[in-house]
Amino acid sequence: MIHATAIVHPRAHIGANVSIGPYAIIGEHVALGEGTSVGAHAILTGHTSIGRENRIFQFVSLGEVPQDKKYAGEPTRLDIGDRNVIREFCTFNIGTAQDIGVTRIGDDNWIMAYVHIAHDCQVGNHTIFANNTALAGHVTVGDYAVLGGYTGVHQFCKIGEHVITAINSVVYKDIPPYVMAVGSDGAKPNGINSEGLKRRGFTPQAIAAVKQAYKTLYRSGLTLEEAKAALLDQAREHPEIQPMLDFLSSATRGIIR
Repeated sequence: MIHATAIVHPRAHIGANVSIGPYAIIGEHVALGEGTSVGAHAILTGHTSIGRENRIFQFVSLGEVPQDKKYAGEPTRLDIGDRNVIREFCTFNIGTAQDIGVTRIGDDNWIMAYVHIAHDCQVGNHTIFANNTALAGHVTVGDYAVLGGYTGVHQFCKIGEHVITAINSVVYKDIPPYVMAVGSDGAKPNGINSEGLKRRGFTPQAIAAVKQAYKTLYRSGLTLEEAKAALLDQAREHPEIQPMLDFLSSATRGIIR
């Protein structure tokens, strides 16, 4: 299942039932899990581990060195989980020694064409990145986040679980869980991702609790510390609020306002 024109290093680890298309290049330190397919002209290099049943389309570049002037050839990594779809012309870089040394992509992500994921990013599971989304270095993206086309995320930003961004959003600060963000001159909060929560099985009561938490955080006139105290009371009755509290406690760039 390896095309005759593909170049596969003899020390690369190729699992069972892997398909490698024409003119693809697989480097020495690459591992491909069972059932993964690699399209034509894709280049997989670096210390890159890719799990089971991923579908990697043509002209993808995975595991190349970071676009970071401080990188000095350290054996850092790119780890990709299972059942991800990675469309044409995506570029994912390995990590850097200045951070944890690994760029991670979880499971069941749907990553469309021309997406860039820079060094040391940590991407969860079940995310959707629309065309031309770009993450600068050290970005964290939570489970089930949806990033609209041409979304750009500044380095070190955190995006919470179940977040959705509109097309052409520019993210300079952290986005708490469940929030919809909109804005090409700096993303701003615009309600909660209620439709996404419905699709993921949240009950009407849980969605109502999340809406109330959003109002507490953004529309109550409270300071951030006052809002966190109010959210703590709400989380005692509605556990769906706890991820918001946890996120606010770990936010490093400030949240979008």
